[in-house]
Amino acid sequence: MRDFNFHRPASVAEAVGLLRKHSGGKFLAGGQSLLPVLKLDMADPSDLISLSGIAELRGIRVEGNTLIIGAGMRHAEVAQSPEVQRTIPGLARLADHIGDAQVRNRGTLGGSLAHADPAADYPAAIVALNGTVQTDRRTIAADDFFTGLFETALRPDEVITAVRFPVPTRCAYAKFGSHASKYALVGVMVAKTADGVRVAVTGAGPYAFRAAALETALGQSFSVAAIEALGENLGVRADDLNNTAEASGAYRKHLIAVLAKRAVAACL
Repeated sequence: MRDFNFHRPASVAEAVGLLRKHSGGKFLAGGQSLLPVLKLDMADPSDLISLSGIAELRGIRVEGNTLIIGAGMRHAEVAQSPEVQRTIPGLARLADHIGDAQVRNRGTLGGSLAHADPAADYPAAIVALNGTVQTDRRTIAADDFFTGLFETALRPDEVITAVRFPVPTRCAYAKFGSHASKYALVGVMVAKTADGVRVAVTGAGPYAFRAAALETALGQSFSVAAIEALGENLGVRADDLNNTAEASGAYRKHLIAVLAKRAVAACL
Protein backbone atom coordinates (compact mmCIF):
# COMPACT_ATOMS: atom_id res chain seq x y z
CA MET A 1 0.00 0.00 0.00
CA ARG A 2 1.39 3.38 -1.00
CA ASP A 3 1.21 6.68 0.86
CA PHE A 4 -1.90 8.85 0.62
CA ASN A 5 -3.44 11.84 2.35
CA PHE A 6 -6.45 11.14 4.57
CA HIS A 7 -9.43 13.48 4.95
CA ARG A 8 -12.45 13.20 7.24
CA PRO A 9 -15.08 15.72 6.06
CA ALA A 10 -18.14 16.51 8.16
CA SER A 11 -20.58 16.97 5.27
CA VAL A 12 -21.29 15.65 1.80
CA ALA A 13 -20.62 19.08 0.32
CA GLU A 14 -17.19 19.15 1.98
CA ALA A 15 -16.43 15.64 0.72
CA VAL A 16 -17.33 16.56 -2.85
CA GLY A 17 -15.26 19.71 -2.62
CA LEU A 18 -12.22 17.74 -1.43
CA LEU A 19 -12.50 15.27 -4.31
CA ARG A 20 -12.76 18.09 -6.83
CA LYS A 21 -9.67 19.67 -5.29
CA HIS A 22 -7.73 16.37 -5.31
CA SER A 23 -8.40 14.80 -8.70
CA GLY A 24 -6.44 11.68 -7.78
CA GLY A 25 -8.52 11.06 -4.68
CA LYS A 26 -11.15 8.46 -3.87
CA PHE A 27 -14.12 8.32 -1.54
CA LEU A 28 -13.84 5.79 1.29
CA ALA A 29 -16.99 4.37 2.87
CA GLY A 30 -16.62 1.16 4.90
CA GLY A 31 -13.41 0.23 3.13
CA GLN A 32 -14.22 -3.47 2.74
CA SER A 33 -13.74 -3.29 -1.04
CA LEU A 34 -11.28 -0.43 -1.45
CA LEU A 35 -8.72 -1.37 1.20
CA PRO A 36 -7.99 -4.85 -0.23
CA VAL A 37 -7.50 -3.21 -3.63
CA LEU A 38 -5.02 -0.75 -2.11
CA LYS A 39 -3.12 -3.54 -0.37
CA LEU A 40 -2.67 -5.26 -3.72
CA ASP A 41 -1.45 -2.00 -5.29
CA MET A 42 -4.32 -2.17 -7.79
CA ALA A 43 -5.18 1.47 -7.02
CA ASP A 44 -2.97 4.41 -6.12
CA PRO A 45 -5.12 7.31 -4.86
CA SER A 46 -3.40 10.49 -3.80
CA ASP A 47 -6.08 11.12 -1.18
CA LEU A 48 -8.71 9.10 0.66
CA ILE A 49 -11.82 11.03 1.61
CA SER A 50 -13.68 9.22 4.38
CA LEU A 51 -17.47 9.37 4.38
CA SER A 52 -17.85 7.58 7.72
CA GLY A 53 -18.19 10.73 9.83
CA ILE A 54 -20.96 12.35 7.79
CA ALA A 55 -24.20 12.37 9.81
CA GLU A 56 -26.44 13.06 6.80
CA LEU A 57 -25.55 9.65 5.35
CA ARG A 58 -26.95 7.86 8.38
CA GLY A 59 -30.43 6.77 9.42
CA ILE A 60 -33.27 4.45 8.48
CA ARG A 61 -36.86 5.62 8.25
CA VAL A 62 -40.18 4.75 6.65
CA GLU A 63 -42.17 7.32 4.69
CA GLY A 64 -45.54 6.01 3.57
CA ASN A 65 -44.86 2.89 1.51
CA THR A 66 -41.13 3.57 1.11
CA LEU A 67 -38.20 2.42 3.22
CA ILE A 68 -35.33 4.93 3.13
CA ILE A 69 -31.86 3.81 4.20
CA GLY A 70 -28.92 6.17 4.50
CA ALA A 71 -25.96 5.26 2.34
CA GLY A 72 -23.66 5.17 5.35
CA MET A 73 -25.63 2.47 7.17
CA ARG A 74 -23.62 -0.68 7.72
CA HIS A 75 -24.90 -4.09 6.64
CA ALA A 76 -25.29 -5.25 10.25
CA GLU A 77 -27.35 -2.14 11.03
CA VAL A 78 -29.65 -2.83 8.08
CA ALA A 79 -30.03 -6.46 9.18
CA GLN A 80 -30.84 -5.51 12.79
CA SER A 81 -33.06 -2.51 12.06
CA PRO A 82 -36.64 -2.89 13.39
CA GLU A 83 -37.88 -0.72 10.51
CA VAL A 84 -36.27 -2.96 7.89
CA GLN A 85 -37.38 -6.15 9.64
CA ARG A 86 -40.95 -4.86 9.81
CA THR A 87 -41.31 -3.45 6.29
CA ILE A 88 -38.98 -5.57 4.11
CA PRO A 89 -37.83 -8.61 6.14
CA GLY A 90 -36.33 -10.15 3.00
CA LEU A 91 -33.90 -7.22 2.78
CA ALA A 92 -32.94 -7.63 6.45
CA ARG A 93 -32.17 -11.32 5.87
CA LEU A 94 -30.13 -10.48 2.76
CA ALA A 95 -28.02 -7.99 4.74
CA ASP A 96 -27.52 -10.52 7.52
CA HIS A 97 -25.80 -12.93 5.11
CA ILE A 98 -23.37 -10.53 3.43
CA GLY A 99 -19.76 -11.62 3.83
CA ASP A 100 -18.66 -12.29 7.40
CA ALA A 101 -19.09 -10.43 10.69
CA GLN A 102 -16.24 -8.02 9.95
CA VAL A 103 -17.64 -7.08 6.55
CA ARG A 104 -21.16 -6.69 7.93
CA ASN A 105 -19.97 -4.38 10.71
CA ARG A 106 -17.81 -2.17 8.47
CA GLY A 107 -19.23 -2.34 4.94
CA THR A 108 -22.00 0.10 3.96
CA LEU A 109 -25.00 0.05 1.67
CA GLY A 110 -23.80 3.02 -0.37
CA GLY A 111 -20.27 1.70 -0.64
CA SER A 112 -21.47 -1.66 -1.91
CA LEU A 113 -23.69 -0.11 -4.58
CA ALA A 114 -21.04 2.38 -5.71
CA HIS A 115 -18.41 -0.37 -5.97
CA ALA A 116 -20.85 -2.45 -8.04
CA ASP A 117 -19.14 -5.79 -7.57
CA PRO A 118 -20.92 -8.20 -9.96
CA ALA A 119 -21.28 -10.76 -7.15
CA ALA A 120 -22.52 -8.41 -4.40
CA ASP A 121 -25.91 -8.99 -2.79
CA TYR A 122 -27.41 -5.48 -2.55
CA PRO A 123 -27.60 -4.99 -6.35
CA ALA A 124 -30.15 -7.82 -6.54
CA ALA A 125 -32.20 -6.15 -3.82
CA ILE A 126 -32.34 -2.68 -5.30
CA VAL A 127 -33.17 -4.00 -8.79
CA ALA A 128 -35.81 -6.49 -7.62
CA LEU A 129 -37.44 -3.94 -5.33
CA ASN A 130 -37.37 -1.26 -8.04
CA GLY A 131 -35.46 1.05 -5.71
CA THR A 132 -33.89 4.40 -6.42
CA VAL A 133 -30.45 5.73 -5.58
CA GLN A 134 -30.43 9.24 -4.16
CA THR A 135 -27.19 11.16 -4.66
CA ASP A 136 -26.07 14.62 -3.64
CA ARG A 137 -27.59 15.98 -6.85
CA ARG A 138 -30.13 13.61 -8.43
CA THR A 139 -32.16 10.38 -8.22
CA ILE A 140 -31.21 7.31 -10.29
CA ALA A 141 -33.61 4.42 -10.92
CA ALA A 142 -32.24 0.96 -10.12
CA ASP A 143 -32.80 -0.19 -13.70
CA ASP A 144 -30.47 2.59 -14.88
CA PHE A 145 -27.84 2.42 -12.15
CA PHE A 146 -25.62 -0.54 -13.09
CA THR A 147 -24.03 -0.07 -16.49
CA GLY A 148 -21.22 -2.65 -16.71
CA LEU A 149 -18.60 -4.61 -14.83
CA PHE A 150 -17.82 -2.49 -11.74
CA GLU A 151 -19.50 0.41 -13.54
CA THR A 152 -22.45 2.57 -12.53
CA ALA A 153 -24.22 5.71 -13.67
CA LEU A 154 -22.48 7.69 -10.91
CA ARG A 155 -20.26 10.59 -11.90
CA PRO A 156 -16.71 10.60 -10.50
CA ASP A 157 -17.51 13.18 -7.80
CA GLU A 158 -21.05 12.01 -7.03
CA VAL A 159 -21.96 10.67 -3.59
CA ILE A 160 -24.81 8.27 -2.82
CA THR A 161 -26.71 9.75 0.12
CA ALA A 162 -29.62 7.30 0.52
CA VAL A 163 -31.48 4.45 -1.13
CA ARG A 164 -35.27 4.32 -1.37
CA PHE A 165 -36.96 0.90 -1.42
CA PRO A 166 -40.68 0.66 -2.21
CA VAL A 167 -42.21 -1.80 0.26
CA PRO A 168 -43.32 -4.96 -1.60
CA THR A 169 -46.17 -7.29 -0.80
CA ARG A 170 -43.52 -9.94 -0.19
CA CYS A 171 -39.98 -10.67 -1.22
CA ALA A 172 -37.13 -13.08 -0.55
CA TYR A 173 -33.51 -13.57 -1.54
CA ALA A 174 -31.67 -16.84 -2.07
CA LYS A 175 -28.02 -17.22 -2.96
CA PHE A 176 -25.37 -19.84 -3.55
CA GLY A 177 -22.26 -18.27 -2.09
CA SER A 178 -18.57 -18.84 -2.63
CA HIS A 179 -17.13 -20.82 0.26
CA ALA A 180 -14.11 -18.51 0.40
CA SER A 181 -15.55 -15.03 0.00
CA LYS A 182 -19.28 -15.50 0.68
CA TYR A 183 -19.92 -13.50 -2.49
CA ALA A 184 -22.78 -14.84 -4.60
CA LEU A 185 -21.87 -17.27 -7.34
CA VAL A 186 -25.53 -16.62 -8.08
CA GLY A 187 -28.10 -14.76 -6.02
CA VAL A 188 -31.78 -14.27 -6.90
CA MET A 189 -34.25 -11.88 -5.31
CA VAL A 190 -37.95 -12.17 -6.07
CA ALA A 191 -40.30 -9.33 -5.16
CA LYS A 192 -44.08 -9.28 -5.55
CA THR A 193 -45.73 -5.87 -5.60
CA ALA A 194 -49.07 -4.37 -6.54
CA ASP A 195 -47.54 -3.60 -9.96
CA GLY A 196 -46.33 -7.14 -10.65
CA VAL A 197 -43.32 -9.35 -10.02
CA ARG A 198 -39.66 -8.42 -10.39
CA VAL A 199 -36.81 -10.92 -10.35
CA ALA A 200 -33.20 -9.79 -10.12
CA VAL A 201 -30.08 -11.92 -10.51
CA THR A 202 -26.62 -11.13 -9.18
CA GLY A 203 -23.34 -13.05 -9.49
CA ALA A 204 -24.24 -14.60 -12.82
CA GLY A 205 -23.31 -11.75 -15.17
CA PRO A 206 -21.16 -8.59 -15.28
CA TYR A 207 -23.80 -6.79 -13.19
CA ALA A 208 -27.22 -7.45 -11.68
CA PHE A 209 -29.96 -7.99 -14.24
CA ARG A 210 -33.66 -8.75 -14.38
CA ALA A 211 -34.95 -12.16 -15.49
CA ALA A 212 -37.89 -11.25 -17.73
CA ALA A 213 -39.06 -14.81 -18.42
CA LEU A 214 -39.25 -15.56 -14.71
CA GLU A 215 -41.10 -12.30 -14.08
CA THR A 216 -43.70 -13.15 -16.70
CA ALA A 217 -44.21 -16.68 -15.42
CA LEU A 218 -44.49 -15.59 -11.80
CA GLY A 219 -46.79 -12.74 -12.75
CA GLN A 220 -49.21 -15.32 -14.12
CA SER A 221 -48.80 -17.73 -11.21
CA PHE A 222 -46.67 -16.84 -8.19
CA SER A 223 -45.58 -20.39 -7.49
CA VAL A 224 -42.64 -22.76 -7.64
CA ALA A 225 -44.58 -24.73 -10.26
CA ALA A 226 -44.53 -21.73 -12.59
CA ILE A 227 -40.73 -21.77 -12.59
CA GLU A 228 -40.59 -25.53 -13.03
CA ALA A 229 -42.87 -25.22 -16.06
CA LEU A 230 -40.28 -23.01 -17.78
CA GLY A 231 -37.70 -25.78 -17.79
CA GLU A 232 -34.62 -24.46 -19.57
CA ASN A 233 -36.52 -21.55 -21.09
CA LEU A 234 -35.33 -18.95 -18.61
CA GLY A 235 -34.60 -16.33 -21.24
CA VAL A 236 -30.92 -16.51 -20.27
CA ARG A 237 -28.11 -18.02 -22.34
CA ALA A 238 -25.37 -19.88 -20.49
CA ASP A 239 -22.82 -18.40 -22.92
CA ASP A 240 -23.72 -14.91 -21.72
CA LEU A 241 -23.08 -15.73 -18.05
CA ASN A 242 -19.85 -15.67 -16.08
CA ASN A 243 -17.63 -18.69 -16.68
CA THR A 244 -15.04 -19.11 -13.92
CA ALA A 245 -13.13 -21.82 -12.09
CA GLU A 246 -15.83 -21.81 -9.41
CA ALA A 247 -18.83 -22.12 -11.71
CA SER A 248 -19.46 -22.36 -15.43
CA GLY A 249 -22.10 -20.37 -17.26
CA ALA A 250 -24.23 -23.53 -17.60
CA TYR A 251 -24.06 -24.17 -13.87
CA ARG A 252 -24.95 -20.57 -13.10
CA LYS A 253 -27.99 -20.84 -15.39
CA HIS A 254 -29.06 -23.94 -13.47
CA LEU A 255 -28.59 -22.08 -10.19
CA ILE A 256 -30.80 -19.20 -11.34
CA ALA A 257 -33.76 -21.58 -11.60
CA VAL A 258 -32.95 -23.37 -8.35
CA LEU A 259 -32.54 -20.15 -6.37
CA ALA A 260 -35.60 -18.52 -7.90
CA LYS A 261 -37.66 -21.48 -6.69
CA ARG A 262 -36.17 -21.18 -3.20
CA ALA A 263 -36.90 -17.45 -3.11
CA VAL A 264 -40.50 -17.96 -4.19
CA ALA A 265 -40.97 -20.77 -1.67
CA ALA A 266 -39.66 -18.45 1.06
CA CYS A 267 -42.30 -15.89 0.07
CA LEU A 268 -45.21 -18.30 0.35
